[in-house]
Amino acid sequence: MTQKIALVTGSARGIGLATAKLFIEQGWKVAMVDRDGDELSTAAAPLTEAKPFAYDVSIPEQVDQMIDAVLSVFGRIDAVVNNAGVADFLPIEETSFATWRRIMDTNLDGVFLVSQAATPALKETNGAIVNIGSISGLRASTLRVAYGTSKAAVIHMTKQQAAELGVFGIRANCVCPGPVKTKLAMAVHSTDIISAYLDAMPLNRYGSENEIAEVITFLCSDKASFVTGQVIAADGGFETTGVGLPALRK
Repeated sequence: MTQKIALVTGSARGIGLATAKLFIEQGWKVAMVDRDGDELSTAAAPLTEAKPFAYDVSIPEQVDQMIDAVLSVFGRIDAVVNNAGVADFLPIEETSFATWRRIMDTNLDGVFLVSQAATPALKETNGAIVNIGSISGLRASTLRVAYGTSKAAVIHMTKQQAAELGVFGIRANCVCPGPVKTKLAMAVHSTDIISAYLDAMPLNRYGSENEIAEVITFLCSDKASFVTGQVIAADGGFETTGVGLPALRK
């Protein structure tokens, strides 16, 4: 059986790196993409079934070059995981247009550009697209006017992709992580922020990078062959619950 190839953007660290490693455990080869070339090379070095590709997904010319390079090395693409993203949490009045554009460039434009460029290859393999949204794209919260809006747009883009590309056998789904125990989150989430999240989450804990990767790789696999156009919140129940849960626990 031909070994499958996954292209994972933003894979130098965090959820992207966890996803690349899990794909390899499941028998795939991985094209690891990140604009941070040095960290990408370090992350990919011990992974014999992965190759690093240092490109910026927000730049159209680099995306085209990246797809060509991946196909040159691997010959096919069976799944695309659009994980690359940036965040900047600011009040609306303090969010400059430059900040807005920087976030949209990667979080929204990058998903569009990579998916579009990879579509011909995915047609050949009846492949899958998994876009990484966020709980912030499903629920509004403070300081996320740019980030949350970008992720909400990614959620809808996923549905557009599913509607249009299904005729070619291409599936498109979106995973929306809730609070995840990454190095970045632990560095910026104060004790008060962590307590507030835990109070609002039925599972009462942060998720792990690997737990998100499990959902991503499932959606790329043949086990999800009849699943497309879906938005899955891997969030410990955060999106499901509303006002009153903390009080009810007491």
